[in-house]
Amino acid sequence: MARINTNVASLIAQNGLANSQKALNQTLQRLSTGLRINSGADDPAGLIASESLKSEMAGIQQAISNSSQATNVISTADGALTEVSSLLQDIKALVVQSANSGALSPEEIQANQLQVDSAVQSITRIAGTTSFAGLHLLDGSLDYITSGVSSAVTSLNISQANLGQQASMPVNVNVISSAKVADLQFRGSAIAQSTTLEIAGNTGVQTLSFVSGTAASAIAFAINNISDSTGVKAALITASNAASGINFTSTDFGSKSFVSIQAQSGSFTTTDTTGANKTRAEGADAVATINGAVTVGDGLSLKLNTSTLDLDLTLNANFNAGQTSFAITGGGALFQLGAQVASNQQVSIGIGSVAASRLGNNAVGFLNDIVTGGANTLVGGKSEQASQIVDAAISQVATLRGRLGAFEENTLQTNSDSLQVALQNVTSSESTITDADFAAETSNLTREQVLTQAGTSVLATANSTPQTVLTLLTGR
Repeated sequence: MARINTNVASLIAQNGLANSQKALNQTLQRLSTGLRINSGADDPAGLIASESLKSEMAGIQQAISNSSQATNVISTADGALTEVSSLLQDIKALVVQSANSGALSPEEIQANQLQVDSAVQSITRIAGTTSFAGLHLLDGSLDYITSGVSSAVTSLNISQANLGQQASMPVNVNVISSAKVADLQFRGSAIAQSTTLEIAGNTGVQTLSFVSGTAASAIAFAINNISDSTGVKAALITASNAASGINFTSTDFGSKSFVSIQAQSGSFTTTDTTGANKTRAEGADAVATINGAVTVGDGLSLKLNTSTLDLDLTLNANFNAGQTSFAITGGGALFQLGAQVASNQQVSIGIGSVAASRLGNNAVGFLNDIVTGGANTLVGGKSEQASQIVDAAISQVATLRGRLGAFEENTLQTNSDSLQVALQNVTSSESTITDADFAAETSNLTREQVLTQAGTSVLATANSTPQTVLTLLTGR
């Protein structure tokens, strides 16, 4: 059947050619952009998955950058603390030298005092000026803010507190049993025969000899004269009764503290507080819970380390079993280390002040006590007290440096490493969805080019077919 008004063959050829050209254009676009999905029409479900993965990639990349910046902050603080530690070591040497007063003139001790003053001023200056991008690191700006701390707590150091969505965190301390010193008793007013005693404690061992009839008060006085070298002090069991006997106690609290009183010659009987004969006694650590979690006690010190709260505190020696509480109301350095802004992807760390007024403790004093005009100066002959303060400050700075180092290595570096692996896998997944397969697309390009050329040729043939009708009209 020959028709000229409607060329069905041409329409079929046009449709085939249009499809081939459309596929060719899509292939050319994918090859030129390198992407399989260039619009939502290419793969709607794939586009949704791709955008979700891209969002996750952006979060991970920023989290890696955050971890790197946090590492720089901690490294800056540690570098400044290194200088503080070096200055404290110099101060320690000057204090020990000044204790050698038999070989130093007053002028030399005064010169040492001037050096100590300068070093302490430098420590305070470092504390006040150490900063990172305008953020002060060692002046207490990054320490936690607390309220309601009672006299039951003599010192408090909060290393980490995750407040989450809350404005504050209550901290409830329930002391089940208080810390105790080691305790031995001599229940007599005097010794009956000449006796040599070996006095041993945490800081050393000394021997003392007493003649027959020496009163208990005289023995206690002699032991107290050497308590700094033994860690044992003595007092009358009843202060108003010289015949009540002697109470020997360790200078420190806790299970690591002990008192040992043994007679090397003569007779000297000691008992525990129940009256049982004993020559050695140990103290006891405080037992407590903090927010329901059992703490690790070391004498009067309590330590807690959980995912939400990491702190150590020292109880007042006069605080018996009972409860005390306070609140953490803010502060600390908060680092966003995850791809999502959520409390479980954030870490917080407290960095206390290392100014001279904060280095040391309530028991021995603070570093500003050893400068000129302070209570424990070298020129005032307080080298022993100054040495104890400096030792406490050195320990405090070393602990802070160790905590920052552990945070940098175990939290920041490991977080960055894990995020790098996550980024690699998420990027690979996103690439699988959106990136073009050049091998497949090149093959498709060849196919579509051939189909387009063939379609063009077929369309030309289909368009020329109606011309055959002319032969019917001409008879040729």
